Amino acid sequence: MKLFFLLPRVPYPTEKGDKLRAFNQLKQLSRKHEIILCALNDTVLHEDAVKMLSLYARHVYIIDISKASIYLHLVKTLFSDKPLQVGYFYNKKTDRIIRSLIEKHKPDHIFCQLIRVAEYMKGIPIPKTLDYQDVFSKNVERRLATAPFYMKPFLKMEYRRLLRYEKEVFGIFDNKIIISLPDRDLIPHPDREKIVVVRNGVDTAFFQPMVREKQYDLVFTGNMGYPPNINAAEFLVHKILPLVQQSKRDIRILIAGASPNLRVSVLKSDEVEVSGWVPDMRECYAMAKIFIAPMQIGTGLQNKLLEAMAMQIPCITSPLANQALQARENEEILIADTPESYAQHILFLLNNPEKAARIAKAGYEYILSNFSWEAETDKIEQLMHKK
Repeated sequence: MKLFFLLPRVPYPTEKGDKLRAFNQLKQLSRKHEIILCALNDTVLHEDAVKMLSLYARHVYIIDISKASIYLHLVKTLFSDKPLQVGYFYNKKTDRIIRSLIEKHKPDHIFCQLIRVAEYMKGIPIPKTLDYQDVFSKNVERRLATAPFYMKPFLKMEYRRLLRYEKEVFGIFDNKIIISLPDRDLIPHPDREKIVVVRNGVDTAFFQPMVREKQYDLVFTGNMGYPPNINAAEFLVHKILPLVQQSKRDIRILIAGASPNLRVSVLKSDEVEVSGWVPDMRECYAMAKIFIAPMQIGTGLQNKLLEAMAMQIPCITSPLANQALQARENEEILIADTPESYAQHILFLLNNPEKAARIAKAGYEYILSNFSWEAETDKIEQLMHKK
């Protein structure tokens, strides 16, 4: 099958969740299908991006979107009924390029990641699959609670528009997939049950237990420019850390990940290291006794949890993050919903290394049994062959 892959971002390097998901789906699907990759780009292209993507795609097209174009179309979108998420990535020039590439290659199927590129698919009479991945409307709604007052009107507007748009684009695509069952249940469409859950996997040949000196008690990882991660980092340092320090003064925390926002950078202290981008995230996991992901907002499956558990690190997270993961509480993972319960779990694991090791081992086995990129991507292939 000739498969046209349309993405809102270049899926290399894989420092963001959507890019990691797209890269691995692309890699798996390329084993049986000819891939034409078309990715939009609003930043400086990594020097190895085309070379790496060409390992899996027969043709690689990168369409640059200028900042001037983005700002212009965001202003136009304010006076329309479209979400800003869509207006950011859509313009007529790019639409013409995408349609010309589709006409040139005449693909058998089109695969789109995220509603951000759904607008480009209107009126194209080729079988199509949309990866909703996350529920943007719910993500924005959760951000409202902690947003500064001057952002609330824009977020409320975006929330209403996303609700409408997530429902509208449902009918454009023959197949729809999403990252988890809880996310599927939040899609505002009466036929949401027809959306197929395709979870993320984890490369367990790469992310596997490693022996390193434990330099940190806690580690939190992710793209530190992403609002849910910024919020979680602040929650960890401002709310959880002071409670832990009442019993353990010398606790050490590592916050690791690309593009740290200023709100994350200022968290750095004698107890807290903010590393920024690191060449090999496995080292960060391996150097910590506990992985913590105190997610308060956001949707979807947390890749950071999959990776940490695959490296056999005991993990603590929120009920929100475990909704998609579905690990067994107190057996494969620890769950907390208040600063006090996070602090109790942290101290329990630090003071009971044997019990911590048992939870880590159970979490590791859970990941090995349930999160395979190959098995999950097979679901996409089966859907495409129905059309």
